[in-house]
Amino acid sequence: QNLRPMVQWSKDLGMDDSQVTSSITKHPQLLSYSLEKNVKQKVRTLREWDFADSQIVRMLSSFPQLLSYSSKRLEHRKSILESRSSLTEKSLVGVMTLTDAKFTARFELAQAKHSMRSSRS
Repeated sequence: QNLRPMVQWSKDLGMDDSQVTSSITKHPQLLSYSLEKNVKQKVRTLREWDFADSQIVRMLSSFPQLLSYSSKRLEHRKSILESRSSLTEKSLVGVMTLTDAKFTARFELAQAKHSMRSSRS
């Protein structure tokens, strides 16, 4: 039931047939996502973060699971990357794959240590 609208929307975004097929093969759950309430909303958010459609196509082609994460998780991790001036399509995909514990250890604890050192100076 979701196959035709999802495929058409993906093509309208700029994916070619092989990218659509690859995305669905990598993450078949895509077909169960609400196009209106989930997929379009998250892509709109990525656009608001200044990702071009071509970048979004690359992200979703390589890592369609990006659409499975909550908007809250996306926003939180994006804000950490942005605070470090390292928000790119590659870095966003990379941090989304980290568990909460690994993300905290890598970014938040490191940031807290840096802040403590800076306040002592």
